[in-house]
Amino acid sequence: MTFQFENVADFLAMNGHGPYVWAAYGVTTVVLVALVVAPLLRQKKLRQEFRRQLRQEEARRRAAAQHKAQAASAV
Repeated sequence: MTFQFENVADFLAMNGHGPYVWAAYGVTTVVLVALVVAPLLRQKKLRQEFRRQLRQEEARRRAAAQHKAQAASAV
C-alpha cells in the first residue's frame, strides 16, 4: 500500500491546493460548530427569560393576595 503524499508537508500542501482545501475544512468546521452552539445559547437565554417571567408573575400574585387580605381585614 502506497500513500499519495510522501511526507506531512506534502500532505498539508496537497499539490498546491492545500490553502483552499484547509480553508474549506476550517470554514465547514466553524459553521458546524456554530450550528450546534447557537441553539444551545438560545435555549439557555430562553430558559433564563422564562424563569424571570415566572418570578415576576409569582411576585404579582403574592402582592395581589396581600392586597386582597388587607382589603378584607379593613372591612
